[in-house]
Amino acid sequence: MKIALVQDWVVTLGGSERCLQAFHELWPAAPLYTLVSAKESLGKLGFTETMVHTSFLQRFPRAIKWYRNYLLLYPITIEQFDLSDYEIILSSSHAVAKGVLTRSDQLHVCYCHTPIRYAWDLYHQYLQEHSLDKGLKSFIARMILHYIRIWDVSTTPRVDYFIANSHYTAKRIWRAYRRKAVVIYPPVDVDKFTPIQKKENYFIFVSRLVPYKHADLVVSAFTKMGLPLLVIGDGPHLKEYRSLAGKNVSFLGYQPDEKLADLMARARALIFAAEEDFGIVPVEAQACGTPVIAYGKGGIIDTVIPANGSNWDQATGVFFFEQSVDVIISAVGEFLKCEGNFNINILRQNAEHYGRERFKKQISDYVTDKWHKHI
Repeated sequence: MKIALVQDWVVTLGGSERCLQAFHELWPAAPLYTLVSAKESLGKLGFTETMVHTSFLQRFPRAIKWYRNYLLLYPITIEQFDLSDYEIILSSSHAVAKGVLTRSDQLHVCYCHTPIRYAWDLYHQYLQEHSLDKGLKSFIARMILHYIRIWDVSTTPRVDYFIANSHYTAKRIWRAYRRKAVVIYPPVDVDKFTPIQKKENYFIFVSRLVPYKHADLVVSAFTKMGLPLLVIGDGPHLKEYRSLAGKNVSFLGYQPDEKLADLMARARALIFAAEEDFGIVPVEAQACGTPVIAYGKGGIIDTVIPANGSNWDQATGVFFFEQSVDVIISAVGEFLKCEGNFNINILRQNAEHYGRERFKKQISDYVTDKWHKHI
């Protein structure tokens, strides 16, 4: 099988890049096609420069930093890649990677992390958060996103098979594209985490500090409660969120993987307030034997088993169902009442369902099976 890999971009390393790394390990000779890439990130994923084909956007001013500003050019750019030499196209898409041009004799499998969120589900939220809900700039932004939606739907037939990273994403793929998707959970490096029985007196929040992660709500809730909270991660709203924090809230910024794993393992619980397509951090917390207090919507429903008072042989966390300070406080209170009932071995066992080798086997089997049927 002669395979080409396609990724929207490779700039910072997140969940989609972990999937890409696994694809590269499965098919190390497969070249990568991507709009823009950062040399350091490619190196961490194991790609050499000769294996990577970037678009003309790579030559634009400050492409690595400003690539999001070139959104209007994404559709025409992704269509310029010539993939005619390959039998199988495996795209890792959360924006436009699925829109590459293919022939009828080629097989295109798309691992879809999400339909373009700022064009679909988060459209109105995106406009508000970027002050684009009024005026001429708003009109231009709405026109661009309208065009992106039309293009996004029109490219759906270019994909032979969709794989979703959660049942939540599969539903969103159906809503946007009216296409069914099989679910294969993304890889989580659970072996990098070690459960610790003895917990220390703090809770932990791990995320980039951007609006949809709702760090502001978590910080405000813990400031009211007076319980110790560690905030791990940085981002454009760091200064704003610090201004909301009491003395019991500590901002530690970015932490290397080893240090993060240790801090997470010693925490009483992880607080997770975002509506994510999957959510790798809650799985990592469970791999540490750390329960999760989470907003019970999105991909988290697949990965965390909420306590109901009698399922301690399965429970891995507590859900709340409204993104507000008072509801988060109530959820933490509920957790404190039953904290001693959580079993770190149960937490670890649940996390192991999402391991890296499991992902690689499922992807390899799926692609191979579809190729044999295709030919």
